[in-house]
Amino acid sequence: MVDLEHKLNPEQCLTARETEGAFLVIAGAGSGKTRTITYRIANMLDKGIPQSAILALTFTNKAAREMADRVKDLVGRKLPKLTVSTFHAFGVRVLRESISHLGFKENFSIYDQTDKMALIKETARSLKIDPAELNLYNLANLFSDIKTGRSKWDDDTRQYRPIYDEYNELLKLYNAVDFDDLIVLPIKLFKEKPEVLDKYRKRYRYIMVDEFQDTSKIQYDLVYLLAQESRNICVVGDDDQSIYSWRGANYENIVQFEKDFPEVKEIKLEQNYRSTGTILDAANSIIAHNTKRKKKNLWSKSGEGNPIELCYPDNEIKEAQFIAETITLLRVQEDLSYENFGILIRTNSLAASIEDALLMEGIPYAVSGGQSFFQRKEIKDIIAYLRVITNPDDDISLLRIINTPRRGIGKKALEQITELGKKEKCSVFAAMGKLEKYEDFVNLINSYKGRFLSGENMAASLTALVEELGYWDYLVMEYQKNEKEAKWKYKNILTFINLLDRWEKENDEEESIYSYLNKITLITRDDDQDSEGGKVALMTIHAAKGLEFRIVFLAGCEDEIIPHKRAIEEDPANIEEERRLFYVAVTRAMDKLYITSCKMRRHLQDSVICLPSRFLEEIPAQLIQKGDEGKQESPEEAEKRVMEQFEKLRAKWK
Repeated sequence: MVDLEHKLNPEQCLTARETEGAFLVIAGAGSGKTRTITYRIANMLDKGIPQSAILALTFTNKAAREMADRVKDLVGRKLPKLTVSTFHAFGVRVLRESISHLGFKENFSIYDQTDKMALIKETARSLKIDPAELNLYNLANLFSDIKTGRSKWDDDTRQYRPIYDEYNELLKLYNAVDFDDLIVLPIKLFKEKPEVLDKYRKRYRYIMVDEFQDTSKIQYDLVYLLAQESRNICVVGDDDQSIYSWRGANYENIVQFEKDFPEVKEIKLEQNYRSTGTILDAANSIIAHNTKRKKKNLWSKSGEGNPIELCYPDNEIKEAQFIAETITLLRVQEDLSYENFGILIRTNSLAASIEDALLMEGIPYAVSGGQSFFQRKEIKDIIAYLRVITNPDDDISLLRIINTPRRGIGKKALEQITELGKKEKCSVFAAMGKLEKYEDFVNLINSYKGRFLSGENMAASLTALVEELGYWDYLVMEYQKNEKEAKWKYKNILTFINLLDRWEKENDEEESIYSYLNKITLITRDDDQDSEGGKVALMTIHAAKGLEFRIVFLAGCEDEIIPHKRAIEEDPANIEEERRLFYVAVTRAMDKLYITSCKMRRHLQDSVICLPSRFLEEIPAQLIQKGDEGKQESPEEAEKRVMEQFEKLRAKWK
């Protein structure tokens, strides 16, 4: 028998003990939600409820595996008939058993995003529409929104309806489903075939849903259909951590649940096992400004802890240096391994300067929730050019850029060059040098090798190379239907040039382009761990949800970053989700939280004046201490500084 009384706090114990009826468990950040759910399932099994009668749904395969493993450890036996699953995996199970009722065969294929876009392209051709005239990515997203009920046809989109209808017909013809169908088709099946729904209702008489605030409308509909008869359903979530509306999550499902199950009993888990009292007081104060929420007050027995350190660096370079140097200092002072540190950012565009500072400080890091700056295609292209310029015999790098931008070197030409290299026992570049038609490319590489190794300014040389390559024109051609994407990629290249320029100025003359390239390779290699204790985590706030770190740096806390300018422009009501995002970031910290807000930040080639995030004013002053990178500013002081900077810029423009 599992020991509920001694292993859980009173609210957790109540959640785990009561297994009959409808329950809404509001589980605050760090309140032991997963532990409570696993004890609840174990208690059900102890009571004699069959494994096969329990259905537990969550959002990631990792979470499902962790939950299933914990239950097995608690009860001490294998549980082959227990269903702990993601929503989509559950949908696959239902369709594998019953899709024939909808006219499909049971051996259907599941199309991923790439397959989906290929089929849309094929559909367009079949309708005599040139796929080159379509933005396939946007069209795939539109079809997803239509299919899941997030959008309806309107005057702007109705022209695509014939493609949508034909696309779905072809899916059925090919005996295939897309990712959205894994939820949509089981609902269709349950509504059209009551006998099938009845079978699943009889099978799954006890239903649990984790991260309920992240469910979409159709995911809620699926759960409601299954639980409507037995009424044995427990949903666990936190409306304060609902941050995924952009992918269909609907925190108002909590309100709908209370309407559909008026007999519901509500339990709040408010004791936090993660963070210090100071961090929780800040989080509580911030989120209290939202009006559409279930009131709760997180508390902890772990003591007050350190004050929050709020810093105002001059710019993003100073911000990144402060973060990197503080990590190095704390690691020594407090004997912490790298994985104890998390750096959280609102958008991936903030990563480059931070990555560069970590690289310069020799700190190993891993990027989550987005691609490492140095792993982006356009940056890897430029790095490959630098590698070939400094080492023409690097065949791997040469083959990457031999036709980027396009030079008309096709497969046959490449085979010819490669064969010559094998015959002459030389590198691909050396082989190209033996063929007159590649003279221009060979001369380009050799001329820039001379420039980079002659002591000439490396950033200036790289700027000239990018211009001579016509890389901007190449991006425009590659992204004809998405100029915004082309501009974003070119901006990344300009950022890389700025990073190289700064590195060159801060290092002595003996340091060469070789040193810079080697440093990038060593620091950003793909090892999971290093000998000194893991890696610092650099990630978006969205990717950090569910994680925790001893020390958290929350960077870029400026208005128009968080809250994000575009989100507020789209709908002023989005301020509440932006605040929830800030709340999630704050509650990732266990022991210490550093928040940085730059006075100025580079945008393309200009420096833009920044205002501190309005959310910073919502943290009680007594919880904050002044950081080393500038004193804390009042709103009035920040406004005065902005006006002074503006006057200076205006004078400069004159």
